[in-house]
Amino acid sequence: MRRIVTVTPNPAVDMSYHVAGIHPGASHRVPTPLSRAGGKGLNVARVAHQLGHPVLALAPYGGSSGAEFAAELEASGVPHALVPVAGPTRRSIALVDTVSGETSIFNEEGSPLLAGEWQALAAVVVDALSAQGEDAPGVLAASGSLPPGAPADFYPALVRLAHDAGIPAIVDTSGSGILAAAAAGADLLKPNHHELEEATGERDLAAAAWQLIGLGAKTVLVSSGADGMLAFSHATPDGYWRARLPEALSGNPTGAGDAAVAAAATALADGITDTRDILRRATAWSAAAVLMPAAGEISPRYTELEEQLIISWEDNR
Repeated sequence: MRRIVTVTPNPAVDMSYHVAGIHPGASHRVPTPLSRAGGKGLNVARVAHQLGHPVLALAPYGGSSGAEFAAELEASGVPHALVPVAGPTRRSIALVDTVSGETSIFNEEGSPLLAGEWQALAAVVVDALSAQGEDAPGVLAASGSLPPGAPADFYPALVRLAHDAGIPAIVDTSGSGILAAAAAGADLLKPNHHELEEATGERDLAAAAWQLIGLGAKTVLVSSGADGMLAFSHATPDGYWRARLPEALSGNPTGAGDAAVAAAATALADGITDTRDILRRATAWSAAAVLMPAAGEISPRYTELEEQLIISWEDNR
């Protein structure tokens, strides 16, 4: 297996609180929260690492919260390379209501990086992509929001670096970043249905996904909650695949999208390019993540869930 390199430009200390019923305006007594180094790319690396795939997680970190971030990541055993920066690492808070099954997330914006810090992060990426032997990369997965003042071409530049290294690039972000990554020829994009509609201005999911394909993306995976996941490929312009479970799962959906990216990354790193096979793995891993208390891990039931999937072909209308 070739190594999965993940890039998280705006990481966070993820804190997950489990509350037996949330009542606006009231005080709540809660158990000690789960606290871990997070951000979407870190979650991707954690899931792939959990299942035995070689990974290298790249991210900046800074301040006292950054020290906490780095210490937890070191203790996790996930291979990583961190870039020290001046600004503090942000925090992300998930409130999981165990009564209603709803999860509310509060994400800090993040601190701007200096020009030299962006250059240092890019240098670490270049080093990781130029590694040889057992450290040779198989796929680059770049995920998450960008901190304020980030270069507009950050994600497109990563796509180009991956292609220069001869490996596929996955991008999971929102807003104009999705459009820019598509135009750069990203091999796989993984928005959820809200992100896809926001980025394209198109309410029809199929039309929005084909818009990204038209810009230059090779494959688009779209997660749509209980409706399952859709997979679009430039190789099959006459239709797309849909995968879903017979019944929706209840739990914490915070890391479901990251698990789907991890699934796609491991598939591409292993040389799997069939869209249906990637969709099957991504949907099962995404569902298995919902069963876990925090993002960055999946339930051992992922193989069982994969066997339950209902996969159908949808013709373009």
